[in-house]
Amino acid sequence: MTKYSKKSQDKIEKVMHEFKEGTLKSGKEGKGGKVRSRKQAVAIGISEARKAGGKVPRKTAANAGRYNE
Repeated sequence: MTKYSKKSQDKIEKVMHEFKEGTLKSGKEGKGGKVRSRKQAVAIGISEARKAGGKVPRKTAANAGRYNE
């Protein structure tokens, strides 16, 4: 059983391609500037896949507050 649907995989792949080209922007309408972190690029891809209705694993309680210490 796959964790991500084909639609989600395509969306994440597209975002990572933008990141590698240096055209991926963060924030609403790209006003946050260029994305410089690979982790941030993956997070944006997963977020966009969720909004598009793709099958993406839910955020777990263990990971949700991991970096908010």
